Amino acid sequence: MNAQQSGPSVHAGPGPHSGGTVIVLACAGIVAALMQTLVVPLVGELPQILHTTASNASWAVIATLLAGAICTPVMGRLGDMFGKRRMLLVSILPLVAGSVTCALADSLAPMVIGRALQGMGMGIVPLGISAVRDVVPAERVGSSIALISASLGIGGALGLPIAAAVAENMSWRVLFWGSAGLGAVIGVLIWRVVPRIEPTGRGGFDYVGAAGLGSGLLCLLLTVSKGADWGWTSGTTLGLSATGVVLLLLWGRWELRVTDPLVDLRVTARRQVLLTNLASVVVGFSMYAQSLIVPQLLQLPEATGYGLGQSMLAAGLWMMPGGLFMMALSPVGAKLSAARGPKVTLFVGSLVIAAGYISSLFLMGEAWGLMIVVCIGSTGVALAYGAMPALIMSAVPQSETAAANGFNALMRSVGTSVSAAVVGVVLAQMTVRMGGYEIASENGFRTGMLIGGGVALVAAAITLAIPGRKAALGERTAVSAVPQEASDLARS
Repeated sequence: MNAQQSGPSVHAGPGPHSGGTVIVLACAGIVAALMQTLVVPLVGELPQILHTTASNASWAVIATLLAGAICTPVMGRLGDMFGKRRMLLVSILPLVAGSVTCALADSLAPMVIGRALQGMGMGIVPLGISAVRDVVPAERVGSSIALISASLGIGGALGLPIAAAVAENMSWRVLFWGSAGLGAVIGVLIWRVVPRIEPTGRGGFDYVGAAGLGSGLLCLLLTVSKGADWGWTSGTTLGLSATGVVLLLLWGRWELRVTDPLVDLRVTARRQVLLTNLASVVVGFSMYAQSLIVPQLLQLPEATGYGLGQSMLAAGLWMMPGGLFMMALSPVGAKLSAARGPKVTLFVGSLVIAAGYISSLFLMGEAWGLMIVVCIGSTGVALAYGAMPALIMSAVPQSETAAANGFNALMRSVGTSVSAAVVGVVLAQMTVRMGGYEIASENGFRTGMLIGGGVALVAAAITLAIPGRKAALGERTAVSAVPQEASDLARS
């Protein structure tokens, strides 16, 4: 099953040029994250561009999130089986193809297909994180993981003003031609710089498991994403959610019985892995709530009494320092993890995110105040996102690092999807009427901020239950000591 890879570098393990590898992997993660915010400046124009309704045009955003969530754990497993460098290159292909498809689109169907292909590139981030253990010296693994993890937030923060500037001054198609060019450049850099990494996974690919997980996630994430449009008590919403739950239960039963599962649920059930994944869901929720609320506050008209009247470009520029803070402070999180352990870093990061939300209650009246809120929250996200992969990788075998990181990234995606639904409901229910339109009220935004801060505190509480270094090591050693025969018997 493990085909040999080709390329200019034929070694695995830390090398003299591993710094360049980390930079390329971080840039690849930033480009993948850019795909999620690429169409945000076009949301209002998409119905006219695609000759469709606003509800249908929203699929151009949802398709990317769904494809990314479904493909990320699959790409992780394939990375363990066939080599992480190979699958990094494979992930670039749909990203570039999707960008070209969107650039040529003049109706809804090709745009949604292209955006789904772009979302498939999200597997780049967990693949890059897991590759670090193979190509970077041990003393630099922590800082490298933190930087690549932060690339998700960095790409999202930098993508908004860049996309807004292009959309305001050029044809919207330039956005997609530009993303195709960036993807192609990253593909060449991965080919030239990232060394070959020998496959570590064993056995075959779990096609049934992949189909089951993908189908179950599709049903649940569609429910979360479109429930507000369909009605939370409608037959479609309730039917899809019930189907999703049933499919995921059947998937779990299958994964426990199959010899080579897509996701090893026995490893995932280890306390450190389980609680870290649970914390990832709530941190993802908390991170995304801010991303939904702050741009709206910045762009609402000043006549509302609480809006700040900024253009899309200006709003993106006010939020850009948050991405720069993530980039600058990710090494600080790595040093804290090295000194006190990633559990402490995740705990501190969660508290910092909560502090950002609390500060928003006093700083919402000025654009510079919201910039400070974003910078505080981004600092917490940088700490938390850098710590989570470190906790996962220290608790799983090296042969499963890509798959485990892919599943952890999926948990973050679930958190962001749920956040979009919850915050959307809050803002839709707490409204005021102005100029003949219903708009979210100031109390609605404050409530959304309080929810985000409360969820961040929940993440901190979950973190306290994660085993310390010695306990986690003992759990991993105990599991590793089980004879292979007993493990095989348990799977049968």
